[in-house]
Amino acid sequence: MTVKITFSPEAAAALTSKLGDRKVVLLALNDGSNQYSLQGGTCTIGASFQFVLLDEKDPGYNIKLANDLGLDLYTAEAEMGFLDDNLSVGAKYGMLSLSGDSGLIDSAVKINRYVPSALTAEQVKNGVSC
Repeated sequence: MTVKITFSPEAAAALTSKLGDRKVVLLALNDGSNQYSLQGGTCTIGASFQFVLLDEKDPGYNIKLANDLGLDLYTAEAEMGFLDDNLSVGAKYGMLSLSGDSGLIDSAVKINRYVPSALTAEQVKNGVSC
């Protein structure tokens, strides 16, 4: 199965303007289920996505997404349960939206340049990140 993602000109401009020197882009859930999630909770499971900009490939995100921008773009098996074979990204009112054959998937897709957290496991356990 090949998943294809097409970007509107506005969405392409928004994403490429933030790439900088980053080489890899992930389409990742933003629901607290992975190390890239900035939010979470049961109300966001599978309904919140983000583009994560990385310096190098993450082996956990090994599903290559064909795209019209020539990006080194990947997603993971966990995300595939919410995605269709034909995806499109649009932009309206400064927000990115992700749609598939089944309709709108997420109307507020974020673009995040990944910076590893300096929080320790103990700090997270004690609620420092909340």
